[in-house]
Amino acid sequence: MKLKQIERVKKISKADFISQYVKNQIPVVIEELTEDWPAYQKWKLSYIKEIAGETIVPLYDNRPVNHEDGFNEAHTKMKMSDYIDLLESQPTNYRIFLYNLMKEVPTLKEDFLWPEIGLRLVKQMPMLFFGGENSKVFMHYDIDYSNILHFHFHGEKQCMLFAPDQSKYLYKVPHALISREDIDFDNPDYEKFPALKNAEGYITNLKHGEVLYMPEGYWHYMKYLTPGFSMSLRAFPKSITNLSKAVYNVFIMRHFDILMRKFKGQKWIDYKNEKAIENTHQNLRKSA
Repeated sequence: MKLKQIERVKKISKADFISQYVKNQIPVVIEELTEDWPAYQKWKLSYIKEIAGETIVPLYDNRPVNHEDGFNEAHTKMKMSDYIDLLESQPTNYRIFLYNLMKEVPTLKEDFLWPEIGLRLVKQMPMLFFGGENSKVFMHYDIDYSNILHFHFHGEKQCMLFAPDQSKYLYKVPHALISREDIDFDNPDYEKFPALKNAEGYITNLKHGEVLYMPEGYWHYMKYLTPGFSMSLRAFPKSITNLSKAVYNVFIMRHFDILMRKFKGQKWIDYKNEKAIENTHQNLRKSA
């Protein structure tokens, strides 16, 4: 794959952020946006354990999608204190994914500031994500096509991004938001997945307090290099086309997929995975 480093700035004005990155739909890392937040000093795993340790949280691992799973259904649950003990003691695939911990622990809202950066952020949806060393978030894009500010805390995390126009090379699974789950994006098998050679994307490592801007509909693959956690703030898509895609995904696509899993079972999952290869290789031949 052809990956280039995501641009970085220390700080940026609202006008420059909108004109250079949001309007052009280009990712950027802002390194010092959070330095005046209480979270910059406080948000470590030990702090989360102290204030949210008794909270029962949903956990996900790396198992492939199964027809018996609900849409984004958690694989297990655990007390936050036990989960953080696990993160700090050994590598684990268990992750907290797209979880509104602030609803359960409202004091967390006092630790960060809503950035005045030109995006109309949805204040009901500050989502948190946790992962252990070497845990991975499969390649996917978000159902609502939001513009995303992704803040990382405690440790280091690798982020790989692809623009929506690269979907044709990423073995997108039909009626889903993911690429094939058997692709190892750290070490792609180009014999089995030759289209990946054509994919052009971005990569960066986020450290404590840094924020990554992910434009609308961008594919992203995340790998925790150390135990840590992140927070995403979201703004609805500015593009009417992307907004209509988001509405379709939320109100039609996911319900259709759930219905087909119910009636066809694993055959539906297998069919979609086969179509991902068939469709991608057909696009590859057209572009040759």
